Amino acid sequence: MLLAACSVTAPIQPARSSKSAFEGKVYKGTTVTVTEGTPGAEPYRVFQQGATGFVSMQSVRETAEQRANDFCRRKDKGMESLQEMTSSPPYIFGNFPRIEIVFDCVDIGRALSDAQYTKYAKLMDLKKLLDSNVITADEFEREKAKILKEP
Repeated sequence: MLLAACSVTAPIQPARSSKSAFEGKVYKGTTVTVTEGTPGAEPYRVFQQGATGFVSMQSVRETAEQRANDFCRRKDKGMESLQEMTSSPPYIFGNFPRIEIVFDCVDIGRALSDAQYTKYAKLMDLKKLLDSNVITADEFEREKAKILKEP
């Protein structure tokens, strides 16, 4: 018997005219808004799903981020993450690790400032703790609120 699996990858699409891959799904995702974005910049959507429930959420995230970065690099721009939606464990019965990142491509000089990057990094670290079940969803929301209030 041969078992084969592959990850699910959707093409990168404009966010305003495309539907979220999480829309209408039985297993809902958790949404994190990172930044409001750059006025006038076109937001895009990238979706990535692991082939099985045994793939780490971090590897799925890294693949999606790499695809978004490559997309913006082809436009001679830098990727700015706006929003992220991730699946929540347990990863069983078709609820595989998956992520959707809404991002825009900005002038490289306008990519995240140090303060914005620090806030973004803190949010990503916090999300990793949630994905690893180190903290609860309530703890995540409390800490996220604190981080977003920082100047």
